[in-house]
Amino acid sequence: MNYIRITKDNIDQEHICCAMSGKQSNLKKEWMIQRFDEGLVFYRSEERGKCFIEYIPAENAWVPIEADGYIYINCLWIAGSMKGHGYSNDLLNECICDAKAQGKKGVCILSSEGRKKEFLSDPKYMAYKGFTDADRSDAGITLMYLPFDISAAPPRFKTCAKHPKIYENGFVIYYTDQCPFTYYWVPRVEEAAKEYNIPLKVIHITDKAAAQNAPAPVTTYALFKDGKFLTQAIQSDKKFLALAGVKL
Repeated sequence: MNYIRITKDNIDQEHICCAMSGKQSNLKKEWMIQRFDEGLVFYRSEERGKCFIEYIPAENAWVPIEADGYIYINCLWIAGSMKGHGYSNDLLNECICDAKAQGKKGVCILSSEGRKKEFLSDPKYMAYKGFTDADRSDAGITLMYLPFDISAAPPRFKTCAKHPKIYENGFVIYYTDQCPFTYYWVPRVEEAAKEYNIPLKVIHITDKAAAQNAPAPVTTYALFKDGKFLTQAIQSDKKFLALAGVKL
């Protein structure tokens, strides 16, 4: 398999595997363009399909972690017919080699306790590749890392991510443009909440500082209910209504 690195020079001509067409793709690409100067790297398979890795120096990552000197993997996604061919190994190895070439302390990524959860890395696979738990959030989300030197201090969640909590009743969604699926689903959830008179507040995170101090370990999408973190999985309107107790 050959891979393509997406840059400012080719992003207008190349597709990005995670994005749907139209406005969703444009928003994601714009988000990426603003991050390239901060060290964002995006590799995808030459063939069309969901097969890519996206990573960035942890100091510039849109997550509330303390991981100076590490590379943070935003997303490593292999899906559909792309699975089972070793492509995830290729992409992860590219990231690790790049991090070593930059003199980084190691690589880190968000995962989950126990089974794999949506929009998080597979903990079994990451452990197989040598990653171990650096920190855990009360939300059941782990920060895993692969240090290049055993003396390197492990990355950590900030308190706001380790103990996610807000002080608002009803449902609250935090989201960014980092994942194009939020553009598609968040407005549909808003419409559903309005139709069924469900209290919902939506907070669009639009800058790094806000993301790095958000009250959740995942900032691409975080759903709360009555102050308690519910899920990082992007909800369809039907799934949201089910969480709200609406029977269709």
